[in-house]
Amino acid sequence: MRVGILGSGLMGGKLGTIFARAGHEVVFSYAHSKEKLKRLARAAQGNARAGPPREAAQDADALLLAVHWSRVDDVLNQTGDLSGKVIVSCSLPMNADDTELVVAHTSSGAEELAKMIPKSRVVAAFNTVPSEVLFSVFEAKGNATKPSLVYCGDERRGKRVAAELIRDAGLEPVDAGPLRIARYIEPFCLLVAQLAYEGKGGPELAYRFERFGK
Repeated sequence: MRVGILGSGLMGGKLGTIFARAGHEVVFSYAHSKEKLKRLARAAQGNARAGPPREAAQDADALLLAVHWSRVDDVLNQTGDLSGKVIVSCSLPMNADDTELVVAHTSSGAEELAKMIPKSRVVAAFNTVPSEVLFSVFEAKGNATKPSLVYCGDERRGKRVAAELIRDAGLEPVDAGPLRIARYIEPFCLLVAQLAYEGKGGPELAYRFERFGK
């Protein structure tokens, strides 16, 4: 699969590296410097390269949107036409100092993103685990028991692609339903962040849902 990374900070850099090491063709894009993108591509040790957002989007089977909410418009303006593209978004609609959601309750960041690019296939995923745990989860992907990762979206194809990427990262995909369920997932992300960064155990935190009674 060809995966374009829009935003190469902690989440984009680590997930892009994981996707490359899982065998996908990856293009890292949208960082403060081209050198950072080149370093990420070299360190990924797979089929990865650096490029501008338009190149990352071109011929991509999936795009990972991993930028601060304040940068979403800018990066989308640099990608060109995204009609039909699968957009896997881990971007939360946070305010400038990351203290609260600026979209909540009656909508969600994922739904607002879908309005910005109405002909694309938006899936909300990867925003419910801290970046610090991603490499550990990937290294343990051979284990029988895997951490869960919830995702949601309205398009079957987009959700199928997202689920494949989630499994490749070593997580068990949990389909939470249509994109409007992001209204509940995004506040849950803040709970995970509270436990990861304010709790006593450190940020290498994941979660798992178990079903009983069957």
